[in-house]
Amino acid sequence: MNIKRVTVAGSGVLGSQIAFQTAFQGFSVSVYDINDEAVHKARDRFNALKARYLEDEYGTEKELDAASNRISSYTDLAASVEQADLVIEAIPEVLEVKQGFYEHLSRVARKEAIFASNSSTFIPSQLIDHTDRPEKYLHLHFANDISKLNVAEVMKHPGTSSEVFDEVIEFAKAIAMVPIPIHKEQPGYVLNTLLVPFLRAALELVVDGVAEPETVDKTWMISSRAPLGPFGFLDMIGPNTPYNLNKAYAEAGDEGAARIAEWLKREFLDKGRMGKQNGKGIYTYPNPAFESPGFLK
Repeated sequence: MNIKRVTVAGSGVLGSQIAFQTAFQGFSVSVYDINDEAVHKARDRFNALKARYLEDEYGTEKELDAASNRISSYTDLAASVEQADLVIEAIPEVLEVKQGFYEHLSRVARKEAIFASNSSTFIPSQLIDHTDRPEKYLHLHFANDISKLNVAEVMKHPGTSSEVFDEVIEFAKAIAMVPIPIHKEQPGYVLNTLLVPFLRAALELVVDGVAEPETVDKTWMISSRAPLGPFGFLDMIGPNTPYNLNKAYAEAGDEGAARIAEWLKREFLDKGRMGKQNGKGIYTYPNPAFESPGFLK
């Protein structure tokens, strides 16, 4: 495998996880974000991830310190990708922002570098015209809480070279992910093609006043024997991506999605309830109600 040095562009909730997991598995990682404040917040996220890995017995303190030391932070994109073999983009899910980013990245990255987007809502064809290397462009999508939910969906487009596709699959294995090869462009990949309708059905039950979130989760957990329900899962994901997805559907004329987007904004984003990442969502963390022995009774 030729990938040795990795740049993660975007140090938010998922970008920081991708960077830390990659460094934990021995890679040299550069993290790019737009300003010093974002970079500082990323350091806090890395420290929180160290504590979580220790709690889960996923690594020793020495191993986790070494992982942190393999991460360098930048606010200059050109400097961050100067030596990168792979650039993983994890910036906000706004199409115009991503398109502009790839135009800039194409000007400053090494010609040998592979570009991979972690986008959860867009497909490669929406972005390849904004890169200078369509044959070296694909999508590499991670689930939140990647050290536990360790799938990495690798989606090519018709112009992606088979060598690049195979190389990124090998990289996913090297950072302890289970690669999910996707040979045809599919909005939502495999995971979100299954998950989005599931979460939408749950959200509609609540937004339309049919049932409370805890009731929806309890019903699902008892009936399927799943360890958490759709709203527990929503807390894990955080409200941003579901909000952006439903907002996009709403702008295309979907009235149900418009009601969901408005509810997510009012009840979560406007109140700073970001789910598990800040301890406030449908449930309060740690020790959410659905983990209590009496929840399913």
